[in-house]
Amino acid sequence: MENSNYLGTEKVGTLLRRFAIPCICSLIISCLYNIVDQIFVGNGVGYLGNAATGVIFPITVVGWGLSLFFGDGAAAALSVSLGRGETKDIPRSVGGAITGSFLSGLVVIAIAYLWGDGLLLLIGATDANLRMAHDYGRIVFAMMPFAMVQNTLASIIRADGSPRYAMGAMLVGAVINIIGDPVAIFVLDMGIQGAAWATIIGQFFSFLVCALYFRHPKTFSLRPGSFVPRLSLLKPVMALGTSSLLTQLSIVVITVVNNILLVKYGAQSSYGSDIPLAAFVVIMKLFQIVLNIAIGIAAGAQPIVGYNYGAKNYDRVRELLKRMLQWTVVIGLICAALFELLPGMFIRMFGSAEDPVYFSFAVACLRIYLSLILLTCIQKVCAIFLQSIGRARAAAPLSILRDALLIVLSLIIPTMLGVTGIFWAAPIADILAILVTAVVMVRVWKSLSQQSQAQTPSAAIQPSRPGVILTIAREHGSAGKRIGQLVAQKLDVPCYYKELVAVAARESGLAQEFISGINSDENAVMRELYLTSDPIQRAIAAQEKAICHIADAGACVLIGRSADYVLRNYPNVVRVFLYAPRPFREQKVMEMYGDSPEAAKKSVARSDAARAAYYRQVSGREWGDPHGYELCIDTSIGEEAAAQLICGYIQRMERR
Repeated sequence: MENSNYLGTEKVGTLLRRFAIPCICSLIISCLYNIVDQIFVGNGVGYLGNAATGVIFPITVVGWGLSLFFGDGAAAALSVSLGRGETKDIPRSVGGAITGSFLSGLVVIAIAYLWGDGLLLLIGATDANLRMAHDYGRIVFAMMPFAMVQNTLASIIRADGSPRYAMGAMLVGAVINIIGDPVAIFVLDMGIQGAAWATIIGQFFSFLVCALYFRHPKTFSLRPGSFVPRLSLLKPVMALGTSSLLTQLSIVVITVVNNILLVKYGAQSSYGSDIPLAAFVVIMKLFQIVLNIAIGIAAGAQPIVGYNYGAKNYDRVRELLKRMLQWTVVIGLICAALFELLPGMFIRMFGSAEDPVYFSFAVACLRIYLSLILLTCIQKVCAIFLQSIGRARAAAPLSILRDALLIVLSLIIPTMLGVTGIFWAAPIADILAILVTAVVMVRVWKSLSQQSQAQTPSAAIQPSRPGVILTIAREHGSAGKRIGQLVAQKLDVPCYYKELVAVAARESGLAQEFISGINSDENAVMRELYLTSDPIQRAIAAQEKAICHIADAGACVLIGRSADYVLRNYPNVVRVFLYAPRPFREQKVMEMYGDSPEAAKKSVARSDAARAAYYRQVSGREWGDPHGYELCIDTSIGEEAAAQLICGYIQRMERR
């Protein structure tokens, strides 16, 4: 494993520059296609052209989401398989994902072509921009399967250990698009169709560059048969890619809702439907650029924050948070000042400044919508920071809080203020979201200052001797932790429970609290989705590596964390499952945690369901199936008796 000690020793500012700047660049490149089109279309075609591309945007985001569904899923599956040493099915898994992405692209364009203008009208097209939207979409949709495959390939290439190659492939397409747009629109006089052709040519060359990589990938090789989908291999890929798909679909929902509202309330105003829609498209592109910079700062800092939190360097964690916020505040203030002082410059950048009605409306709405973009950036950075230190349950709602508020306010405020109310919804949502975020962050800051190294289990792998490795899986309330500790004492070997999490945190750089909570009994409704998200998969992979490192050190007792499955290929492993009658376990929970009878029942049910879901996600098997264990013991016989049974079995095994 790569030595990451420098994350805890090098200057915070130096680390942040090293990690954040490349991340910011990647995010900016990823949104260049659409922004470049908006600039040249606005200048060469007019604001109706911008409105038309805004109509097509949700459909392209659906394609983007499906490509990530297969791409991020395949990337996560590839990383997990490599971590487990299970390389046999990687080519079929990767090849099936590529085929799935291509076929889903065919489905998207089939729906887009067959539904035709009816679909465009449904998602916000007007009589004035429908023809342009039709002409632009007809060309862009044709490349959809290859553009989606390119995006899927880029995710796989990054997981294969070549992130710079993936970024280079995206940059090739972006440069071609930047050159092609003015040539097609101004030199060849192709109008909005020229912008579409420049886009798909850039996408095709990015696809070719990505495809060339697969002649010699680092960790696997593809053959023609690899591209035949196999449902058993695609299921885990799709499960792992679900969160990426839903993230993109949320963008579609927000965009479509805003498009419909802008057309509705715009028609009731003196501006008409197209001016508000075109202005909104331009403003959102500016918003996207600034937000990507803020997200790049936070996402780039994630491994640094996680490492120092896991290493209990809480002062460095607080210093990192301060630096992240300082950077964000500087960027946010500069951008907000520019938007307020020079809004006309940005509107002119996207063309159509010769129309005084459009220009005055766009300038006013830009000032309104982006007036508090600093708060938006701070709120998003804080949400990513919380994820970095393991507060995933706080991070998840905070990350979508502003967007959820925005949708609700966009539905309410225009009823009072008309079409401009849609733009006023943004700063109001920013204020409400930052107030909630501030309350959470103050508590987190105080908790960081109060935490001490003594409260955290040792992250050292303890010396041991050759011998049997015991893994214990247990139902909640079956006294599995205590029985494991008794067995370890009797056999004079190390016992790992919370210590296992500490080792995983130290060796991965992820926050210890984050790893500890991945199989928690909370998040029942969204548990399956939660377990398939990329941060959780990284935590699971780190934990599995830690389990293997501990087992390599010699005889020990490992409690929980699906260690029986992780060590399935290790010799001298005894797998034990501990269970007990439900009333017995509920009574134990009441004794151990002081729960009421009703709370104990809920705790047992939630915890068992969470452990079963986690085990199923990690192994694909059913938790508690007796065929997977050497011993299954009813612990109602008593902790000492259960420990004696286990020790007796191990001693007989060692005498063989």
